[in-house]
Amino acid sequence: MINFLREPFGQKRILNKEDIGNKKNKRRANDITGTLKRLWKFMRGEKNVIIFIICIVVITSLLGILGPYLVGQIIDKYFVPGLFEGVGKVLLLLLFIYVLHSLTTLTQSFLMVGASQRTIFNMRYELFNHMQYLPIDFYNRRQHGELMSRMTNDIETLSQTLNSSFIQFTTSIITLIGTISVMLYLSPILTVLTITIIPLLVVGIKFITNRTGPLYKIRQKTTGELNAYIEEVISGQEIVKVFSQEERVIKDFEVKTKNLRDVTFWANLYSGMIPKLMNVLNNLSFTIVAGIGGLLALTMDNVVTVGTIVVFAEYARQFTRPLADLANQFNQVLSAIAGAERVFQIIDTDVEKDHGLIEDTNLKGAIDFKNVTFSYNKDQHEPTIKDISFSIKSGESIALIGATGAGKTTIVQLLNRFYDVDQGVIEIDGIPITEYKRDVLKDNSAFVLQDPFLFKTSIKENIKFGNLDATDEEIIEAAKRANAHSFIMKLSDGYDTIIDEEHTSLSTGQKQLISIARAFVRNPSLLFLDEATSSIDTITEIEIQDALEELMKGRTSIIIAHRLNTVQAVDRLIVLEKGIIKEMGSHEELLSHKGIYYKMVNG
Repeated sequence: MINFLREPFGQKRILNKEDIGNKKNKRRANDITGTLKRLWKFMRGEKNVIIFIICIVVITSLLGILGPYLVGQIIDKYFVPGLFEGVGKVLLLLLFIYVLHSLTTLTQSFLMVGASQRTIFNMRYELFNHMQYLPIDFYNRRQHGELMSRMTNDIETLSQTLNSSFIQFTTSIITLIGTISVMLYLSPILTVLTITIIPLLVVGIKFITNRTGPLYKIRQKTTGELNAYIEEVISGQEIVKVFSQEERVIKDFEVKTKNLRDVTFWANLYSGMIPKLMNVLNNLSFTIVAGIGGLLALTMDNVVTVGTIVVFAEYARQFTRPLADLANQFNQVLSAIAGAERVFQIIDTDVEKDHGLIEDTNLKGAIDFKNVTFSYNKDQHEPTIKDISFSIKSGESIALIGATGAGKTTIVQLLNRFYDVDQGVIEIDGIPITEYKRDVLKDNSAFVLQDPFLFKTSIKENIKFGNLDATDEEIIEAAKRANAHSFIMKLSDGYDTIIDEEHTSLSTGQKQLISIARAFVRNPSLLFLDEATSSIDTITEIEIQDALEELMKGRTSIIIAHRLNTVQAVDRLIVLEKGIIKEMGSHEELLSHKGIYYKMVNG
């Protein structure tokens, strides 16, 4: 028996970065055939199930064809001659056929839903897995809502198509072939008359699909843009309210949602023409069969019987129904392919390149920048940082100071290999960072950001995110060192309290202390601080500052400084201006030089 709940591909396999990075012969999904081939690869684990489903579909289709045939035989052999002996058995057989037809229809649907959902699981899983290894630049250049739309809307469209289209498509083809075969057997003349509607059908369907295909692609893209805008406005709701821009965002939303409304209107209008077209052709076919068939039955003996006309009237509907289903499914497939192409575009995006060989290394934290130049946009004339050189000793604390765009964040991103340098070299412990595995840098680094980010889970799990192997004792110790333990214990569920904005009210300072505890439990060699005390009340700022000083002990620390009074105690300050180091030294040294830093401090 087929296990409906078994793991996809027989066993769930967690893809790692190397698996994703080493994919070969990847093809861009830019055509129907190519996309369908790629989709089939996701269904390869369902091969036996699909074969079994096809067998049931064949049986179901044949039963659907056999039913009307028996109806015609009953009319010709029993009702027309007025002979009713034995008709009960035939009627029971007819009842059995229709009951069996219902059971096989239910079975094939049940199995197909299972197979399609396992396939969608595989696809959604690979997409999400792949996204975790894409470079930061990929996310910086795209709206998050648009990416979410690909993970949700596009894959859901594909899911709905797989649930129904495969069975409908297979059933329609088998029914069409079987129906025409029986029709030819019963009356070639009526068969020829019936299929005269095909040219009209082909012209009508081609007219419709030539318009729905492009419209579905536009609709998927427009839906993604609308989702991205909604996500952006929700995330920036404070800014919207502070600057009283409610009317502005409403108008922008109105424009975007009108675009989606219009393209959806035309897509649905054209796709909705298919049933109408099929009804017209179905009525036309029925008229031809009933009119000419009746005329033949009255004027020519033994050419067409009454039972044959009744069967053909039913088969005329069965003939046009699979044609309509094929047209409808093709329409739906076009929409699904439009979504699949968008998903494959992300799956085909190259992951972070990692040619490093050094792994399982505990870094000491000595850093050297040697003539480093870097640009985010390779076409820009002025690089973001230009020919920068400086050294940081292991355990030393450095503050990066400068106006927005000076290059502070860029230096930190280069150190973490979010980007690779254009020229020069960055060394850690005397070894170029490109020779380390990326995971080595990540495992030896921790961030405390200006705006703390916490996941919607327990406080314990948020702290443990810094080190998944941390014990409960280590988590509590980290919280104590971060000055977070006392307020955590005052919460109703302590460390098991779920961080949920609707039910758990934590101040920005408390969230920051939790994020510092997360850095403590990681026990990093390299610490990066994006000034963590902005917009914090004085008492909380003191607690955070104490926690940060404890965290920085014995660690190489780089601070992106926004307020100068918070970085006076660091070992050295680096003053940046337009990507160039202008000054470097301790607080006292830079003040004595009376240069840029002196002017910044004294206003």
